[in-house]
Amino acid sequence: MIQVREIVCKVVMVLLLSALCCFDVFGQLRFDQTTCDLGTIAEEGGKVVCTFRATNEGELPVVILDVVTTCGCTVPTFSRKPIRSGETAEITVSYDPYNRPGAIDRKLQVYDANRNRLAVLTLTGQVTPRVRSVEERYPIDLGSGVRLSNTLVSFTYIYMGQPMRSALSLINTDGASHTIELRQKVSSGLLEVDAPQQLAAGERTAINFQYLIPQQTPRYGTIRDVFELWIDGKRVQPVILVHGLGVDRPTKSEKECPGKVELSENILKFGAVKAASKPLSRTLTLRNVGCGPLRLRAVEGEKVRTSFSQEVTIPAGEAYAFEVILDPSQADYGFFTEQLMLITNEPDRPMRRVRLTATIEE
Repeated sequence: MIQVREIVCKVVMVLLLSALCCFDVFGQLRFDQTTCDLGTIAEEGGKVVCTFRATNEGELPVVILDVVTTCGCTVPTFSRKPIRSGETAEITVSYDPYNRPGAIDRKLQVYDANRNRLAVLTLTGQVTPRVRSVEERYPIDLGSGVRLSNTLVSFTYIYMGQPMRSALSLINTDGASHTIELRQKVSSGLLEVDAPQQLAAGERTAINFQYLIPQQTPRYGTIRDVFELWIDGKRVQPVILVHGLGVDRPTKSEKECPGKVELSENILKFGAVKAASKPLSRTLTLRNVGCGPLRLRAVEGEKVRTSFSQEVTIPAGEAYAFEVILDPSQADYGFFTEQLMLITNEPDRPMRRVRLTATIEE
């Protein structure tokens, strides 16, 4: 019995010593500074450099294995040579401000050979923007010297009863005047457009768009309008797409005590399915984990059907389930994927997406 106790004690001591040895295996680096202010720099002024210095205040050597950044504009340079106790090492960081006007706030994570994070280094500063060329500000060439800032107008959320406005910029770089015409190909019936009919030589102007969903006749989900552009009676490419999502404008009570979505699945998997099979269904459940009522306003899917037919109110703490139906005969062979979109009255996140997958086999 005594021998067993002695063996156990020796094993415990060995384990404790091993654990204690591991605590200081990566040493201790102390950086003189962890934030470097680059000041105000010009966007076209070229790369700027900042150096971070660190001293190993531990007893064991330290190896900086990696310095991780989140942007290709920030490039660190360092040595992987072991830093012995008392020695100093440098991490030099180069920052490229080109095409990055505004505030600088870049983080760099410093890791040792054991993947322990030694420090987080930060670059700060301000980039003064350069003067953009006409081609940069108006990248869409419509021909005849007419250029457009974009062909996509995304409103994201369009709140009931609240006018939502956006615009596209237009310029005529030609020496002659041109007629402009927008011909609507897809209409939501909710969009007002204010567009110039004539564009004088050298003129800069805008095409203005405004969505307004009447409070008394709400519309939820995707809202989409498409226009063709005609210059001097000739159609030009590409088309202009204007879109957004109709959602509730949160009330004060909904902000203070919101309904909140919890989904049973973020991915509905149908698995391998024969093309000749009958339609298959999967159940999707929404649970209201908030304190106020949750209203499911709309469910959208292009390639699948659902059993959802009208708006549903889900009290706090309760759940609602509906079927998602896939008809394999209507899908192409191979990997099938679809995004099901749910619109609710959740104030902070009124739109949720659920991914559907299947493999359609012959």
